[in-house]
Amino acid sequence: MELLNNLILIFRRKKKEIKGVRKQVSSAPEEGSTHPAGKSEQNNNPDNIRRNEPGKENKESINKVQNKPKTVGELRASGYRPVSIREEMRRNIISMIKGNKKIFPGIIGYDETVIPQVENAIISGQDIIFLGERGQAKSRIMRLLVELLDEEIPVIKGCEINDNPFSPICKSCREIVARDGDATEISWLSRKDRYGEKLATPDTTIADLIGDVDPIKVAEGRYLSDELTIHYGLIPRTNRGIFCINELPDLAERLQVGLFNLMEESDIQIKGYRIRLPLDIFLVASANPEDYTSRGRIITPLKDRYGAQIRTHYPVTIKDEVTIVEQEWQRFSGDELEYYVPDYIKEVIAEITHLARKSPDISQRSGVSVRVSIANQETVVANAIRRAITLGEKLAVPRISDLGYILASTTGKVEMESFEDTDEEKIVGDLTRKAVLGVFNRHYQPGELEDIVQQFNGGFSVETSETTSARSYVRNMKEIRGMAKAVRVMTDSETPEIVASIVEFILEGLHLNKRLNKSRVQGKTVYKR
Repeated sequence: MELLNNLILIFRRKKKEIKGVRKQVSSAPEEGSTHPAGKSEQNNNPDNIRRNEPGKENKESINKVQNKPKTVGELRASGYRPVSIREEMRRNIISMIKGNKKIFPGIIGYDETVIPQVENAIISGQDIIFLGERGQAKSRIMRLLVELLDEEIPVIKGCEINDNPFSPICKSCREIVARDGDATEISWLSRKDRYGEKLATPDTTIADLIGDVDPIKVAEGRYLSDELTIHYGLIPRTNRGIFCINELPDLAERLQVGLFNLMEESDIQIKGYRIRLPLDIFLVASANPEDYTSRGRIITPLKDRYGAQIRTHYPVTIKDEVTIVEQEWQRFSGDELEYYVPDYIKEVIAEITHLARKSPDISQRSGVSVRVSIANQETVVANAIRRAITLGEKLAVPRISDLGYILASTTGKVEMESFEDTDEEKIVGDLTRKAVLGVFNRHYQPGELEDIVQQFNGGFSVETSETTSARSYVRNMKEIRGMAKAVRVMTDSETPEIVASIVEFILEGLHLNKRLNKSRVQGKTVYKR
C-alpha cells in the first residue's frame, strides 16, 4: 500500500511538470515563424494540399465514408436500429442459407455433420464449444464466424468497449452522451475488428480476460472504486463481437468462475469492487478431449452456460483428406522447376494417415492430424524436386521410393503408444506398405498383370531407386510386355518423369501382392521372381 501511495505521488508530480511545460510551449511562437502557434507551414502550403488530394479512383469510397452518420443524432435520423450480436448473426446466416451461399468456405467434410449443428446453434442464439482432437479445423471455423457479422457497426468514438451509441454501458460513454447528447461523435467498426481470440495458458490472468485497476489512472486522481480506473481486458474490448477461447480446459478454474459470472450475472468484481457490465458477446470455445481429462476440466456452471457442444472429426473419406491436403499444402511461386503430383501418390499419403488413425501402435487419444498428410505431401514433393535438380530433369514427380522420407514428417506429429522398444521406422514403414497395397488394388487387379509377371521368369530383373533417371524407367517399360498398357490405366501422358513414377508404383504393387520379390542391393531396389 505504501508503494502504491508513492507511485501516486510521483505520477501527480510528473503530471504537474508536464502541464507546465505544455503551457509554456503553447504560449510561445516558434522563432522566425509567422504562423500562429499550433499550425505548421506544411499544413498551409497549397502545394502540399494539392499533393494530398485523392485521385479519381478513391473519390467514390471517400464519398461513401463521408455519407455515413458521424454523430448520434445523424445516426438516429438515418433510421438505424441496433440489434444484439446473436440477432445479427442469426439474421445473416438465415439470409446465407436462403441464398445457398457457402457459410464456411474451405471447411471440407463437415457438410452433413458439424456445419448443420453450427447453423442450428447460431439460429437458436446459443454459445458454442467445439470438442475435438487437434487438426480438426476448430480454430478455423471459429475465425470464419466473423463472416456472419455485418460489414460495419456504429460505436461511440474512442470507446474502449465498442459501446452502442444509443445505449452505452461504460461510465465514460454514459457521461459523454449525457453531456453532448445527439452531438456525440461516432465511428464505424469493421467486422474483422469485432473478433477476439485467446489461447488459454497457465499464465492467463483475470486481468487479461476481464480487466484490472490501472495504476496510472489512479495516479491521475481517481479513486480505486471509480469505474474509470479500470483497464478493460480482452473480453470487454470485444463487446458487440465474437470472442473465442482456444483450449478452454487449460484455463484455471478460478478464471472460469469469473468468466461464468460475466456471462450469467453481467457483472465483474475487481479488487473487491463490483461493476455492472452487461456485455453483448457471442462466446465460442474449443477443447481437446485429451486435455479435457488430463490437464483440466470445464467447470459445470460454465459448461452449462454454453448452449451447444459440437464434436468435430477427421475426414471420413480419402477423397476429403486429399482435397484438404491440396488446399493446404505449401507451394512456392517463382520456381524454375515444375512439379506434378500423381493422383495415386495423393491417395497413398491420405491412406497412410487414415491407417494411422486405426493403428494400435499409435496413440488415438491425441489423434492423428490432417497436418500429417499435408507435411508428408510436402516432403515427397521436396524429395522429387531434389532428385530432378540432381539428375537435370525438367519435371519433378514423386515416386514410391520417395515415401521413405516421410518418417521425419510423420513421427513428429504422432505419439507412439509405447516408448519402450518402439521402432518408429518399422511402424511408419508398415503403414506405408499397407497404404500402397490398398491404393494399388483400387486401381489394378493383380490377375490382369500376369503378362508383366511372366517377363520376370528366367532371371529377368529391374533395378529402381530414388536416384534412377526417368529415362531408365521408360526403357524398362518398353522391354516389359504389358507394362505400357498398365501405365495407360493411370495416365495418358508420355512424359518420362510421370511414366517413371507409374512404373515404380506397378512394380511395388505387384511385390506387395506377392507376385514379385524385392531385395535391397547397394542402395537400390531389385524386383525379380
